[in-house]
Amino acid sequence: MDSQKISRINELYRKSKAEGLTEAEKKEQKLLRMEYLESVKRNLRVQLNNIDVEEKDGTVVNLGEKYGNKKGN
Repeated sequence: MDSQKISRINELYRKSKAEGLTEAEKKEQKLLRMEYLESVKRNLRVQLNNIDVEEKDGTVVNLGEKYGNKKGN
């Protein structure tokens, strides 16, 4: 998510606390928040899929390979 959209999320939040939002702004805020959350989830998934764990027996297992490296979920 680009910094312009994050700035807009913050701007709408401040406006909602100060004076309230119109219905159109509430919709925009909801959509931007959903997009932001999906972006965070996607980034976390990528990070988790690239973690290697050393098992007790000394073998190294990649979590993405072990748990199916689910793409798009």
